Amino acid sequence: MLEHRFADTGDLRLHYVIDGPADGEPIVFLHGFPEYWGVWKRLLAAFAPTHRVIAPDLRGANQSGRPKDVQAYRIERIVGDVLGLLDHLALPRVTLVAQDWGSLVGWSFLLRHRERVARYVTMNITHPALFDRELRENPAQQQASMYMLAFRAQGEAMLTGDGGAFADQAIFADARAHGAVISAEDEAEWKAVLGDMGHVTAGLNYYRAAEIGPPDGKGSKGGSNLLDGVRPEDQRVDTPVLVIWGDRDPYLLPAGLEGLSELAPNSRVVHVPDATHWVSLEHPERVTALVREFMGG
Repeated sequence: MLEHRFADTGDLRLHYVIDGPADGEPIVFLHGFPEYWGVWKRLLAAFAPTHRVIAPDLRGANQSGRPKDVQAYRIERIVGDVLGLLDHLALPRVTLVAQDWGSLVGWSFLLRHRERVARYVTMNITHPALFDRELRENPAQQQASMYMLAFRAQGEAMLTGDGGAFADQAIFADARAHGAVISAEDEAEWKAVLGDMGHVTAGLNYYRAAEIGPPDGKGSKGGSNLLDGVRPEDQRVDTPVLVIWGDRDPYLLPAGLEGLSELAPNSRVVHVPDATHWVSLEHPERVTALVREFMGG
């Protein structure tokens, strides 16, 4: 049965849910923005009979601790939360499954603590070094990522204005149009989370602290600071990596996969042609099967 718990990870309390046999192989699920742990409900239910499944609310999200300072959302602090959660649960190594901002956190954790990751599954997010390259050099990705600059400047108004129309269209309507089955109960729960302005601002602070986005016309060449502190020689990882890519994602373009085999030589990319940014919501059975196969059946 799904249990709600809290872990003290250093400077905040991290809320997480956990299920499955205590001796089951552990899988940690990392959500994106403007998400919370509940986006993983279908996958948690699928893996709980055989695996120990854990899904935290990341720093600032939903029921987890919420610092006010933007710099408290720098990537090394979020990575530290994940490390603190694994230590709290006495998990020496886990499989990480992540999407959206959770995938940027997952890559960042892998690059800094590869000894704690048995396998990594990322959805529609390439290696941060490749994403930085695309933000700096690829006009198509720059155009697709202009929302990042808007989020950093005026994200609260965008996401909460007009009765939450942005979330209605960009999340629920878009995902359902491509096959997602989201119950009225789950939609209401998610909208309640989105109705918390603190949750929204904390998520937007991820963008602000990372300084992520295309060139801003004010001197920034684009990219991010997600690789700060990671030496160039440490950006290559031999950990098994599975990339699940929704080909209809309008925000993240497949050109970012070029060069992945050099930085992650033990990686495999699976394209889902009819999926968008919300691939785990639109195709939970397909994603479950891919992850299960990746983990050895």
